[in-house]
Amino acid sequence: MLSKRSLSLRPGSLATAALTALDCLLLVGALAIAALFWRSSDWRPLPLLALILVLAVVGDRLTIEIRNQRLTAGFVAQVLSMVLLGPAPAVLVGLLMTGDYIIRYRPRLPRSRWLPNIATPVALGAVGGVLARLVIDHDNQAMARSIWFGLLVLGVFFLTNTLNFLSVALDKRVRSGKRFMPMVRDMFVPLLPSQLATALLAAILAVAYENLGYPVLLGLVLVLIIFQYLAIALLRSEDRADQLEARSMHLASLQIGVLTTLVETLALRDRVTARHSAAVARYAQALAREAGCSQAEQEVAHTAGLLHDIGKFALPDRVLNAEVLSDEDWALIRRHPQDGATLVGRLDGYGPIADAILYHHERVDGSGYPAGLIGNEIPLVSRILAICSAYDTMTSRDSYRPTKTPQDAIAELRRMAGRQFDADLVAHFVTMREREGLVTGPGEEAASFEDELAFERRVRAFAQPAGENG
Repeated sequence: MLSKRSLSLRPGSLATAALTALDCLLLVGALAIAALFWRSSDWRPLPLLALILVLAVVGDRLTIEIRNQRLTAGFVAQVLSMVLLGPAPAVLVGLLMTGDYIIRYRPRLPRSRWLPNIATPVALGAVGGVLARLVIDHDNQAMARSIWFGLLVLGVFFLTNTLNFLSVALDKRVRSGKRFMPMVRDMFVPLLPSQLATALLAAILAVAYENLGYPVLLGLVLVLIIFQYLAIALLRSEDRADQLEARSMHLASLQIGVLTTLVETLALRDRVTARHSAAVARYAQALAREAGCSQAEQEVAHTAGLLHDIGKFALPDRVLNAEVLSDEDWALIRRHPQDGATLVGRLDGYGPIADAILYHHERVDGSGYPAGLIGNEIPLVSRILAICSAYDTMTSRDSYRPTKTPQDAIAELRRMAGRQFDADLVAHFVTMREREGLVTGPGEEAASFEDELAFERRVRAFAQPAGENG
């Protein structure tokens, strides 16, 4: 069944006054129809009436919310009262469901909304009950037990459900100015498959009662209530999972966004940094691939390249822009790997990246900093970063040092292989560059920090639970 009308609507205009008058007419007319078509036999058998009343209350409380619409087994109970009992019991079921609804939502439901919330279900019960009486002949046992009976139940369900939608749509049109066709598209059509399933369920219950009696109907109703409860539990679980994912994405976006902002802010102070970071990231990923590293190691190399100089954020401008550095300045600069590793290491799962940043100024002969590691004591990605950062610094036009040609930079890497750089990785880097024709470097390739960062993908990967990363 579609939702009760919006809790936030406020009457006050001439149109809403007319709508209120229409609700009064609907309620009075429904009660008059119930009295006119009253039969004492409609209230028997009592076990059936009691079962339908219980299903109406319990089913309406076990409600599934989809797109601000309510799918409830309570409407199944009302349809059963229409086709198995009559208009008066169907009106009672409508009153019972809406009365229970008003009691439960009274703190949020203004009194001005009580009338429309009562009038529509009561009117639907009267109309559906009369329609069922006109088309269904319960004295004809052959008809009551045939497929035609089930089809008639489907018809009653869809007619009353459509009338309910039209009531909701009219209310929203008058009170909120919403257009009718968008409401059909957004509220009515998407729910048709689920409404069909609910209608079939109502038809099955009605046919089961006519053919097999009250005990079978009781069993099916219990199954329906249990199924409705489980469906709600599942939807709540999925909703909690969606909320957790959203919070994880927000946290990931926040934390990675902080690092990104630090690097971009640093770039405003030192124009070389962002382009250099993007270039080193690109080179590092390519060199890791050339050296036979796994996809995960390539990603670590790429990310570490992006963030390897983030520790320079703590440096004062006089150091960043200095042409000549004092011993004190050099002491500050030599701290940037530790500062960067500390920042990045605060991100869960970024430990290997923090380690790569911490040791990217180590030298294989042990003369580097901050720990004076030797050879393979230096993490592989740190050794990769050292080569890529040095090459980009030598070949880039915006470097603080005189620009070298790619050939001269390669020669310098070879000269320092085995002392400053890992000799095997230098060989891989040279092979890679020569195969690419010794392109002069990312300065001319327009390496973009934003493109290399791929922020959305990185956030999603960071937010993904441990163990699910490919």
